[in-house]
Amino acid sequence: MWVNGRAAEQVSVLDRALHYGDGLFETIGCLEGSPRLFDLHLQRLSEGCRRLGFALHHIEALRREVPALAFGARRAIVKVLLTRGAAAARGYALTGEEQQLRILLRYPWPQPDPAVAGEGVRVRIAALRLGENPALAGLKHCNRLEQVLARREWSDPSIAEALMFSSSGALISGTMSNVFLVHRSTVLTPSLERCGVAGVMRESVLRLARDAGIDTQVRPLAAEDLEQAQELFLTNALTGIRPVCELSGRGWAVGALTRRLQGLLAPLLAPGANLGGDHHG
Repeated sequence: MWVNGRAAEQVSVLDRALHYGDGLFETIGCLEGSPRLFDLHLQRLSEGCRRLGFALHHIEALRREVPALAFGARRAIVKVLLTRGAAAARGYALTGEEQQLRILLRYPWPQPDPAVAGEGVRVRIAALRLGENPALAGLKHCNRLEQVLARREWSDPSIAEALMFSSSGALISGTMSNVFLVHRSTVLTPSLERCGVAGVMRESVLRLARDAGIDTQVRPLAAEDLEQAQELFLTNALTGIRPVCELSGRGWAVGALTRRLQGLLAPLLAPGANLGGDHHG
């Protein structure tokens, strides 16, 4: 664990991320010391800093620190947290004296089960609805209580994920993933203008699909779109593309477009591949 670039194991109990969720985070997979999707992670973090009013100097520091922390590990996960820092006074208001924190933690990253990418995963529908707040939509902020409550809804280890709808009935995402549908020959993913996290793997898959000439649409989706889809898959920065083979008892075949996108994505997830900036993602 590093805090502001130095090895440390403690932060203040007054930190505003602890009290209010006043912070941002990224979970970055690292292969052979190289952070995967790094540019896209930093782009999303920069947007979060802009919208929450955080200093941007952390971004350049992270360009150095994340690879340094991952160095020497064949497979590692580096979690980055940016917080507003310890509260200088009680209450929501800022005093201007807060000192922001940059926290990095390194975890082991086990090898994935190849059967998951091949055969698909079982998924359910979450009962909990996501609140709609455009001011926070797309960001990976530290308040994840909705996802925590949704994850409490099931304990069956054979179910990998739950799809979540918003309070107005729009399909948004999984608890820890973005969702894609295939209807005929078009790849669809929900608009995230009102809520949800704009995942870096989601962005990567959209870029790949467009570069390959596959028709893509980012638009509001509802339960009816889910019912009409021929293919369904999930994306996540660590797991790539996971086909859905069953949703709430309904079986799904792993379709041709899902397989094609997995194939296009595979070389870009290898060690040393650059998935950010002006590249395919």
